[in-house]
Amino acid sequence: MVKDSKSERAAKLALAQDPHAVREPRANNLEMAIGHEVRTFRKKLGLTVADVAAATGMSVGMLSKIENGNISASLGTLQSLSTALGVPITAFFKGYEEPRSASFVKAGEGVHLERRGTRAGHHYSLLGHIENNTSGVTVEPYLISLNTESDVFPTFQHEGMEFLYMLEGEVVYRHGEKLYPMQPGDSLFFDADAPHGPEQLVKLPARYLSIISYPQQK
Repeated sequence: MVKDSKSERAAKLALAQDPHAVREPRANNLEMAIGHEVRTFRKKLGLTVADVAAATGMSVGMLSKIENGNISASLGTLQSLSTALGVPITAFFKGYEEPRSASFVKAGEGVHLERRGTRAGHHYSLLGHIENNTSGVTVEPYLISLNTESDVFPTFQHEGMEFLYMLEGEVVYRHGEKLYPMQPGDSLFFDADAPHGPEQLVKLPARYLSIISYPQQK
């Protein structure tokens, strides 16, 4: 039996998250989300609506409206419910799903820009950008094109991680002290804090995806 290599074992340990997992559906309406949690906690304790209403001093009808998401409960009411049900007040909000952003870019419509150090013949097209996302990470996906007029490429060095995927042409890419000959279908994933950039433009035109990720600024 062939044993897994060290790199394969490390990859298996690192990739613990299931990319196909489906999270329990959450409510887009805050009142519905709070009501669902109140009802869930009440039933877990085996309490009736009347029991909780009596413990909090509210009417049965009011509590029913809260559980059904028909009214917006005040902060004082939520505090009373958290005490009666023995849960922190923040527990009532865990099922609320805030709107999530997405960025869609049609072919050829990426935002063309110049990165610091960009030279002639180097074209950067930003393919999407989402601010204030929930991951705590900023991701910048670029389509980089190099043509026959490209100057010698500068060396970049910045925080975060970077992933390259070669689409067309051929370049020799430097990362730190190592050189990687990249052809269509090849990829390179690296710590962007080391000096990096195409060292040789072997076959032009060349195009590759560059996906940079780094912590969001606080």
